[in-house]
Amino acid sequence: MTDILIKEISEQPNILRKLISSEFTRIRKIAALIKDKFDYTLIAARGTSDNAARYAQYIFGAYNHIPVGLATPSLYTVYKNPPKLSNTLVIGISQSGQSPDIVSVLEDAKAQGQKTLCITNDPKSPLANTSDYVIPLQCGKELAVAATKTYTASLAALAMLACALSEKNQSLKMEKSLQELPERLEETINLAQQTIDAVSRYRYIEHCVVIGRGFNYATAFEVALKIKELTRVVSVPYSSADFKHGPIAAVQPGFPVVIVAPSGEMLPQMIEFSKKMHDMHAELVTISDKKEILANSNVSFQIPQGIPEWLSPIACVIPGQLFARKLAFEKGLNIDQPLGLSKITETF
Repeated sequence: MTDILIKEISEQPNILRKLISSEFTRIRKIAALIKDKFDYTLIAARGTSDNAARYAQYIFGAYNHIPVGLATPSLYTVYKNPPKLSNTLVIGISQSGQSPDIVSVLEDAKAQGQKTLCITNDPKSPLANTSDYVIPLQCGKELAVAATKTYTASLAALAMLACALSEKNQSLKMEKSLQELPERLEETINLAQQTIDAVSRYRYIEHCVVIGRGFNYATAFEVALKIKELTRVVSVPYSSADFKHGPIAAVQPGFPVVIVAPSGEMLPQMIEFSKKMHDMHAELVTISDKKEILANSNVSFQIPQGIPEWLSPIACVIPGQLFARKLAFEKGLNIDQPLGLSKITETF
């Protein structure tokens, strides 16, 4: 059994180091051209890239005060009745840049006179050729079917754009944190390796939930997707708030719950949620930098101290990637070529 995936997971610190050093100048130039020229952002994406778009809703909303909506591509390709846009920046996020429905959203936006931007690992793709502005991810070829390095690079590109669109003082602080991030990711991988063997206890699970909140709502979706893709376990993502509105009734002793809970504004609520799950005798897997919540878990993945909440999704997803990969290994599944999946998926 090959294992390209672990190589690509391990590449992520250097991929982000390269992206930040090589693309910040380009992103600042793009930001200077579009700043204050749109009131709203619409993002078209699928799969892993759609989870990056969820992160964009928080980073652009919190730091640039820009509302972000997620496009509905079937309105363009199937119903052929797209919404009217005004003063909108339309962003396409796609690792391959190949999917016709994502391309169609940007084509229609251009026809309506709106500015378009794409984030892609292929700057010669149809999506890139359609866009006014292109942010290349600089990941090199991603060979494993399950996307890892292109996901974290997409988050970093969005964070860099939010930084470039911010006012000067805020932008300088954000840039400093971004420059420190690759080293934090190296620490994250090293810390996760200390815990990873404990994942073997879950080799027989058939379902789980993944819980995140705020900036890490996107992380819950991405970790749940990786678990589904690699292990065939039915994993469902939730906000901790949404989970309390009904799905919590499914929790019984031994029910697997993955909790993403780094430091930040959401931490007190996540600690409370973790205690509730512990009291209900759920089986807890926790990703956090706080000993209080890690100690309350059956299996814990520690992330380094000092990562700002707005950047924590880039770090927190890595233990989730490693968890899914290890679980697939324990189940004897093909890690690099999961059944039923292909690297490039074209949807219409």
